Amino acid sequence: MRVLHYLELAAQLDRSGIGTSVDHQRRALADAGVDFFTSPWQGASPTRALASLAGGAAPLREYDLLHCNMMGPASAALVAHARRHDRPVVLHTHVTSEDFRGSFRGSHAVAPALRRYLRWYYSQADLVLCPSQYTKRTLRDYPVDAPIQPLSNGVDTGALAGHESLREAYRDRFDLSGMVVFAVGNVFERKGLSTFCRLAEETDYDFAWFGPYDDGPQASRTVRTWTRDPPENVTFTGWVDDIRGAYGAGDVYLFPTKAENQGIAVLEAMACGKAVVLSDIPVFREFYEDGHDCLLCSTRAEYREALDRLAADPGLRERLGANARETAREHGLERVGEGLVEAYEATLAGEPGRVVE
Repeated sequence: MRVLHYLELAAQLDRSGIGTSVDHQRRALADAGVDFFTSPWQGASPTRALASLAGGAAPLREYDLLHCNMMGPASAALVAHARRHDRPVVLHTHVTSEDFRGSFRGSHAVAPALRRYLRWYYSQADLVLCPSQYTKRTLRDYPVDAPIQPLSNGVDTGALAGHESLREAYRDRFDLSGMVVFAVGNVFERKGLSTFCRLAEETDYDFAWFGPYDDGPQASRTVRTWTRDPPENVTFTGWVDDIRGAYGAGDVYLFPTKAENQGIAVLEAMACGKAVVLSDIPVFREFYEDGHDCLLCSTRAEYREALDRLAADPGLRERLGANARETAREHGLERVGEGLVEAYEATLAGEPGRVVE
C-alpha cells in the first residue's frame, strides 16, 4: 500500500492546527509501518518532475491511495487525477464553513460560498475522515455525499514531555505570576478572543495567549483591537518556538471558542495535566465530562465563576488535571495510526462503509 499523503500549502500551515494534525498523522503512519510519501511530484519537486516528463516519464509518482488534508486547487487537481486513474480518495476535513467564520477579515461573507464548495469537494471522496461526530453531523447537513468516519486528531504526548522544566523561564520571560489563565493557538475571534479579554478585565489573574496573530489587512478588526491595546493583565506572546513553555507556564487552560471540530490544544493541555475551562458546545460534550476532566461554561459569568473556583481550590485543579491526563491518553498517536490503517485498507478494498460509525 503506497499512500500519497498530501497537504497543500504545507509551509503556510506549519504553525496551525491543521499542520499539527497532519504531523500527528504522519508520525502515526510511520509508527504503523505504512509506506507513504508527501509530494506528488517525481523527485519531490515540480522542476524535477518536468525533467522526468521531458524524458518520457510521468511527472507524478505512482500511488495506490490519495489522502488529501486540504481543499485548495492543487488538492482538487490531485483528486481529479486519482479519479481519472481509478485510484481511491480519502479526504480529511480540517475546515468547515462553521469554523471558518470569525477567523479572518471577511470570513463571514465568504463562509456560505465555502460551504457550497466543500459540499462538492468532500462529496468526491471514497471516504471522508473528520475529527469528531459533531463534524460528521455538520457535513451530513451540507449534505456531503460520501461515507464519513470520525477519527481523532490525536495528541503527541511525547512531544510535550518536559514542559514542567520550562515553567519558571516562560513565566519570567512574559512576566506571569499567580494562577495563570492561558490559551494556545492562533488568535481568532472565533476562538473566544473577546470573552478571554473581557474576563481578564473582570478579574485579577494574569492571562496569556500563546500563539501568532495577524495585525495586517487580513486580520479581523476585533483581533487588531485587542492585540494592539490589550487589558493590563493580558499578554499576547506571539509565536513561541517551544510550545511546551506555554503548558509549563500556564495553570488553567481557558478556551471559550464559538465553534471547533475538536481542538488539538485542548488535548495538549489535558495531556500536561492542566485544568481546562471550555465552551459548553456539542463537540466538547462529545469528548469530555463537565466536573470530571473539565469545566464547561456557557456565559461570561459562568467562566468567571469557574476561574474563581479553581483559584480558591488547588485540589480541584489537581483533580481535574489528573482526570484530563487520563482522557488525553485515549487520543494517543497509536490509535490515530490504527484508525488510518483501517480506513485505508477498507477504502482500497472498496468497502469504506465498513469503518463508518
